[in-house]
Amino acid sequence: MLAKTKYLLQRAQKGHYAVGHFNTNNLETMQAIISAAVKLNSPIILATSAGAIDYAGMEYLVCLANTASKLNKIPIALHLDHGRDLKLIKKAIDLGYSSVMFDGSHLSFEENIKLTKKVVSWAHQKGVSVEAELGTIGGAEENIISRNIIYTNPLSAQEFVKKTGCDFLAVAIGTSHGAYKFSEKSNLNIELLTEIKNRVKIPLVLHGASTVPLAMVKQAEHYGAKLGHVCGVSNAQLKLAVKHGICKVNTDTDLRIAFDAGVRKFIKEKPQDFDPRHILAPARATIQQVVEDKIKLLSSIGKAYSQV
Repeated sequence: MLAKTKYLLQRAQKGHYAVGHFNTNNLETMQAIISAAVKLNSPIILATSAGAIDYAGMEYLVCLANTASKLNKIPIALHLDHGRDLKLIKKAIDLGYSSVMFDGSHLSFEENIKLTKKVVSWAHQKGVSVEAELGTIGGAEENIISRNIIYTNPLSAQEFVKKTGCDFLAVAIGTSHGAYKFSEKSNLNIELLTEIKNRVKIPLVLHGASTVPLAMVKQAEHYGAKLGHVCGVSNAQLKLAVKHGICKVNTDTDLRIAFDAGVRKFIKEKPQDFDPRHILAPARATIQQVVEDKIKLLSSIGKAYSQV
């Protein structure tokens, strides 16, 4: 049985750590995420975007997540990431997702409240929790594009949460989607985060939180990738964000780079081998290492509770 995301984040909030949200698109990525969490006895959130659903099919992804939950004792939640299509959100609720995100960050404040309330009403009837977003982060991820960062206003966040009844809130404090987050080094507004935390009592979420591990970048580039000047959130700043109230940390870019690095290395070193199982296994291993490193960074090691 899938875990309840709201419960995982409430535990994290009380325990002053964060739960990792990791985007998945296929079997190998999901296996890597789960293996890392099991190894470190950590709760985990599997996330599927609209792009992942287009690629793999929502029903397939739900079946994989449910199977993973049945086979392992750690709490595993399934989350719909950046939901903007209300039909897709409704389908996720009906199929038994642990939580859904309604991303109304591109809308007016009033329209964001209105539609978030609608999603909350649908979801809570089925015991599903809802993530909302206020403010916008920069960068691009699939079809979610924002050229400018609009920081979350603490007073608006307080009003928004009160009026919508959402269960956790994604805030904008200076992160960006993708691998090109900063021109030099990460600079999160921790003071703003503290102000939001003081006014908003529900768990807070950080999007665009990939650290873009240098080792994986170097491996990918060594075997042919052309990534250019990539820059993620520093480990130190991410730990500060968790210390000051972030309970859920979203990661996607790091997994993509790790997958790319693993596949490129194998194909370059063994060009005669065309067995997809041999090609994808190293990618699964590199993803697992990245997830393990992120779990350690978020201090969720040993924070799992038995699902049995």
